[in-house]
Amino acid sequence: MPAPMSVDALMQGVFKRLGSEWTGYHADVHSFIADGERVAAFGVYSGTYKATGKSMTAPFAHLYELRDGKIIRMRQYVDTVLVARALT
Repeated sequence: MPAPMSVDALMQGVFKRLGSEWTGYHADVHSFIADGERVAAFGVYSGTYKATGKSMTAPFAHLYELRDGKIIRMRQYVDTVLVARALT
């Protein structure tokens, strides 16, 4: 399993890029399922990739593991083919 990502690395490597490389990028959650210290979120990513002008809509699932009310791990599942089509 990869090493945990620091908050700074997450902000620079993920959120800053989403804000600068995409127009109107959204992660819209439509449902949650909780099971003790695990929470699953289901939704849809959408946005337009600036470099190509192509839009995408892709379903996702996130699985969060919590300890003492804080997220300690997050796994992301997404239809990457739909995202890749916007990138090329």
